[in-house]
Amino acid sequence: MSDKPSVLFVCVHNAGRSQMAAGWLRHLADDAVEVRSAGSIPADQVNPAAVEAMAEVGIDITDQTPKVLTTEAVEGSDVVITMGCGDACPIFPGKRYLDWALEDPAGKGVESVRPIRDEIETRIRGLLAELRSESAASR
Repeated sequence: MSDKPSVLFVCVHNAGRSQMAAGWLRHLADDAVEVRSAGSIPADQVNPAAVEAMAEVGIDITDQTPKVLTTEAVEGSDVVITMGCGDACPIFPGKRYLDWALEDPAGKGVESVRPIRDEIETRIRGLLAELRSESAASR
């Protein structure tokens, strides 16, 4: 069992928003946070426009694949963030749930995905500051 916080990002296809959020958190947390992402109906591949938008800021998510949301992933996470898609996510006591209403990048070109990527970065930076603050308080 790890003492570092764990975050699960959930959206329907686990191909755009949740993959970008996971990429940002992995990049900015420097291995201080366990990062997961999943979808209720995973796509076949990560959205190419999301991959391109993240590459523009130096974050490579080409090695990621959409994964199915499992009860175990939720149970193993401290924070569960749904990406504004109304997913049916199992609720467990003691978990922190957030819903980030973000535009779906599906079917959009990279120019339309950039603002979504940038909004996710802002939210990830805020989340990371909260997690670091909570970690410091619990020491």
